[in-house]
Amino acid sequence: MWLQRLEEYLRANQVKYQTIAHPLAYTAQEVAASAHIPGKEMAKTVMVKLDGRLAMVVVPASERVHLGRLREATGADEVALASEWEFKDRFPECELGAMPPFGNLYGLDVFVSDTLSEDEEIAFNAGTHSELVRMRYRDFERLVDPRIVHLARH
Repeated sequence: MWLQRLEEYLRANQVKYQTIAHPLAYTAQEVAASAHIPGKEMAKTVMVKLDGRLAMVVVPASERVHLGRLREATGADEVALASEWEFKDRFPECELGAMPPFGNLYGLDVFVSDTLSEDEEIAFNAGTHSELVRMRYRDFERLVDPRIVHLARH
């Protein structure tokens, strides 16, 4: 259901994209491997709380979010990873943990790693653990208007 909504949104905004079906996988690294996508192009969505407010952070599959850097970049006093029960109802049409990085469609601030912003294309979960969408990063940035920050820690 989410994939159809996302495809309609992309078409309405004249964005070229590709959908990719892949074997069931749950971690971003597993998804990248099963879909034959380089880990640095696989966008992983991480839910965080900034001063108690949910936000979305998008990093390459091969990276982790450095909470201290996120605190510095956002100016938040308290930064923490959100637990699944804190956001599961926010994305009702998506499988838990498979939400695409379009927080703007859910009223969420979106922060993206500067390393991901360097890629020509990105791929991300399309609401399920067996479908991806691949598109140009430039189009993603135009639609989502994320704040680009240095977040990654290897």
